[in-house]
Amino acid sequence: MALKVAVQMDPMESINIGGDSSFALMLAAQARGHTVYHYDVGSLAYEDGRITAHCAPVTVQPVEGDHFTMGERRKLDLAQDIDVVLMRQDPPFHLGYISAALLLDRLKGTTLVVNDPREVINAPEKMFVLDYARFMPPTLIARQLSDIREFQAKHGAIVVKPLHGNGGKAIFKVEADGGNLSALSEVFNQTWPEAHMVQPFLPEVAEGDKRIVLVDGEFTGAINRKPGEGEFRSNLAQGGYAEAAGLTEREEEICATMGPELKRRGLVFVGIDVIGGKYLTEINVTSPTGIVAIDKFNGTDTPAKIWDAIEARHAAM
Repeated sequence: MALKVAVQMDPMESINIGGDSSFALMLAAQARGHTVYHYDVGSLAYEDGRITAHCAPVTVQPVEGDHFTMGERRKLDLAQDIDVVLMRQDPPFHLGYISAALLLDRLKGTTLVVNDPREVINAPEKMFVLDYARFMPPTLIARQLSDIREFQAKHGAIVVKPLHGNGGKAIFKVEADGGNLSALSEVFNQTWPEAHMVQPFLPEVAEGDKRIVLVDGEFTGAINRKPGEGEFRSNLAQGGYAEAAGLTEREEEICATMGPELKRRGLVFVGIDVIGGKYLTEINVTSPTGIVAIDKFNGTDTPAKIWDAIEARHAAM
């Protein structure tokens, strides 16, 4: 059955088609005969029970610099005119993101939203992962400098990162002497109102930070992301590079443990991050990435698996 799909995402002009997961999903939807629309989250609106957005029909092709053709935008009723909404705008996960998700949650029962917006709200990356603390490295979530110093005294060199950050931004390593910890704590507390995540620096990160993708709770592929020269962050957005990867026994256990819960929550496309083959650090549900690189190395078709899951969920509504 051909579906009408609206993709809530950032401007088409700004994407890197060589690695963008949203673009890969749009290509796959188009190949299946689905009609694809693009809209910006800023055009999302509620009036008298109707959720609308200013959508433009879009045709995509894997040609750098000429990767899309867009029709005229018009206001569509997302309950009446659209079958599936893909919530794919980039984080950060802030009040704007939460507000948009709460609006989309009102489509429940009429239009399928992927990932489930209510569960996205309930599962911010660095908070949802606490449900699986037994797989995590020692972790502190705090704002108070004395708490962070006490944690560092136990663990030596630490990493401090924003609780709702994304893409490897603003992740700082503090050496065991804690020389700049006080100043860094001041900056973090002035910049973010919430607590911050603190973990021991894991030397294993030099060997890579594995992105593992699960589709409807099932493992579908992985890549190992390694830091670029002079960096400890392995995020591809921060100059890291990818290599092919399988799963360790511990990683298989992590996937098997969380998979049923991800499926139950309607978190269809999820990317988890594991360091050193054993330390779970994040569960990415807002706008996961990595499927283009995974498919390149493994010869797989992850967008097809995601669309299989979406179509099955839509048919069951």
